[in-house]
Amino acid sequence: MTKTYLKFRPRVTVLSCFIIFAWVGLSARLFQIMVIDNDVYREQGIRQGQRQEPLLAVRGNIYDTKNNPLTRNIIHYSLGAHPSKVKNKSDFANQISQSTGRESDDYLIKLSSKSDFVYLERNLRRNKVEGILGKRIPGLVVDRKFKRSYPHTHVGSQIIGFTDVDDKGLIGIEKEFDSFLSGINGWVVKQVNGKGRTQVKTSFPLKPPLDGANIQLTIDLEYQSILQEELARQMDYAKAKGAMGILMNPQTGAILAMASLPDYNPNNPLNTPQENQKNRIITDQFEPGSTYKVVAATAAVATKTISLFDEFYCEDGQFTVAGKIITDHEKFGLLTFPQIIAHSSNVGTIKIAQKLGQKPLYKYSRDFGFGTLTGIRFPGEVQGVLRRTKDWSEMSLAEVSIGYEVAVSALQLASAYSAIANGGVLLKPRLVKQILSQNGKVVYKENPEVIRRVASKEIMSTVADILVEAVESGTGTKAGIRGWSIAGKTGTAHKFINGEYSKNKYISNFAGFFPAENPQVVCVIVLDEPRYGLHWGGYGAAPVFRRVVQRIINMDDSIQYQQPKIKAKTPLYADISTNNKSSLPPLSTIATYPKYTDGYTVVPDVRGMSIRKAKQILLSSNMRVSFKGSGTVVWQSPRPGTKKLPGSLCTMGLN
Repeated sequence: MTKTYLKFRPRVTVLSCFIIFAWVGLSARLFQIMVIDNDVYREQGIRQGQRQEPLLAVRGNIYDTKNNPLTRNIIHYSLGAHPSKVKNKSDFANQISQSTGRESDDYLIKLSSKSDFVYLERNLRRNKVEGILGKRIPGLVVDRKFKRSYPHTHVGSQIIGFTDVDDKGLIGIEKEFDSFLSGINGWVVKQVNGKGRTQVKTSFPLKPPLDGANIQLTIDLEYQSILQEELARQMDYAKAKGAMGILMNPQTGAILAMASLPDYNPNNPLNTPQENQKNRIITDQFEPGSTYKVVAATAAVATKTISLFDEFYCEDGQFTVAGKIITDHEKFGLLTFPQIIAHSSNVGTIKIAQKLGQKPLYKYSRDFGFGTLTGIRFPGEVQGVLRRTKDWSEMSLAEVSIGYEVAVSALQLASAYSAIANGGVLLKPRLVKQILSQNGKVVYKENPEVIRRVASKEIMSTVADILVEAVESGTGTKAGIRGWSIAGKTGTAHKFINGEYSKNKYISNFAGFFPAENPQVVCVIVLDEPRYGLHWGGYGAAPVFRRVVQRIINMDDSIQYQQPKIKAKTPLYADISTNNKSSLPPLSTIATYPKYTDGYTVVPDVRGMSIRKAKQILLSSNMRVSFKGSGTVVWQSPRPGTKKLPGSLCTMGLN
C-alpha cells in the first residue's frame, strides 16, 4: 500500500460507505414506491393526470294535452371562485364587475371568505358573461347549466310549480314528478396537463347522462287561459278576495283546466306572497251551500222515497228546525220536488232530507266522494269534512242537506258533478296524461279509473234533468246559453270564521256541465267573499260559467250540440200513498198529450220543422212563441220535454 493510499483511505472508505448507503436507501425507497406503495402512487398519479367531471342531465319538459310546451330549459351560467387561487383580488373583482355590471365590492366581500369555493353569481344569461368567457382568469370557475323557464308566466303556474336554483322541483308537478323530470347525471374523465388544463381523450371512460322524461298533462292550455281570464275578470268586478275554477272531462276524469286567484309568476316566485303558490282547488276546503243539494236530490230519487210530483209546502220562506230559523232567498209556497232543487229552496230541501233520514244522506255524501281524498296525484290534497252520523247534532240533518256542516274542495265538487254527468260513475281525477322518456317510450300513464258507481244511469239522468230545469227557469238562469242545454246548480254559503258564521262574508259558487244530453265538460266556479249582491251563486259565479262555456264552444270545434234521442222511459218513482209504480213519466220524457195531470205543459220537440208547423204545435201546447231567423227550426229553448207552466215562452232559432 502506498503512502498516498494510506493517507486517503479513511476518506475513500467514508465516501464509499456513503455511496453504498445512499444507493441502498434509494433502492429501498424505489422498492417501496414501485412495489409496496404501488397502488397508492398509481391512484395519486391518476388523480393528478386525470379529472372526472359531471355531465348534467337536461331536465324533462312539461306539455299540455296538445303538446304545447309549458316549460323550457334555457342555458345559463354560474360564476364561482377559489379565493386561495386568486392572487390579486381587486383586479379579479374588477374584471368580473365589468362583465356582469355588478359592484366589484360585492365580489371582494365574497373573495375574502376562507372557504375553498364560493359562488359569485348564479343563473346569468350569456350576454352577462360574454366578456369573460374567452379569458383564462386564475381562480375563476365558469359553470354552464340549464335554467328552468315558464313561457306562459301565470297561466297554469299553480299546477306546474317551479324549481330552485339547482333545478329541483319545489311545488306542483315539478315537485310531484321530480324523479321523472330530473334524469340521471353522467360523468366524463379528462386528461390534465402540467398547466392544469383539461382535454378529452377518447380512450378515457365516459358515462353519458340520462336526460329527464317529458310529462304530458291533461290540461288544455287554451281552456286554462280562458278560465284564468274569466276568473280574473269576475274577481275584479265582484271585488272578491279570491276565485277558483276547474274544468273536467266527466267521461274520463281528465282535468282540462284549474286555477285559483290570486296566483303568481313561476319565473319570479319571490315577487308575490307564498300563499299564492297554493293550488286551492286541491288544498283548500269550504262549505258549498246549495250546490251540495244534489246529494239529497240523488238520494231521494235513488231510494224512491219521493216522487217527482210530490209537493212540499215551503212555509213562505221561513222554517224552524231544532230551535233555529232556516230561511229561503224567496217566499216559496207549494213546490214540487224538482222545483225545490231548481229554485234552491232550503226549507223544501230540509223537508226532503227529513223524509230521507240521516243514513241515506250520509251514504250518498260518501258515495259522491265527499269527506275522502279523490286520489289525484298532486301534493297537498285535503279530504274535506263529513262527520259520521253518530257525531251529528239534532240540527245536522238539516244543515248537511243544504251544504253546511260539511267542507269540500272544488275538485271534490267537480268529481261529484262529473258522476251525475257521466251516468253515475265516480272517477279518479287525472292530471297527468302520460310521461315519455327522451326516446319516446311511455314510462308512466294514467288511464281512466273508476272509484265506484254512485247510482244508476237512469237515476242520474233524472237528476241531470232537474239541474237543467235549475238553469232554464231556476236560480241558474245566468249560466244559460241560448241554443245549448246546460245543467247546473248555484250555491251561496255564509263563511265560517273564528267559530261562527259571518253575516257579510260569503262563498258564491256554481257547478254545472254541458251539453246536458252528452256532457263533455264539467265546470265549477267559486268566488271568495264577493261584494254583496254578487254573493249569490246565481249572480256571482254563474255568469263566469256562462262566459267560460261560450268561449270554449266558440273555440273548440270538437264540442258539438247533439240532438237527444226522444224515447219513453219507464217511471222510476213509487207513489208513496199507494206503493204502486207511478204512471206519470219522468221529467225528461216527451208526452204525447199537451199537459201533465198537475196542470203543467210539456215542451214539444219542434226542431227541424217549418215555422208554421212549429207555431201550431207550440200554441196547441199552451206555449207562447218567439223566433229568430227564417227557414226551419235548428234550436229551441227551453229544451224538448221540459215541464213548464202554461203560457211560458218558447224561443226558436231558424236557419
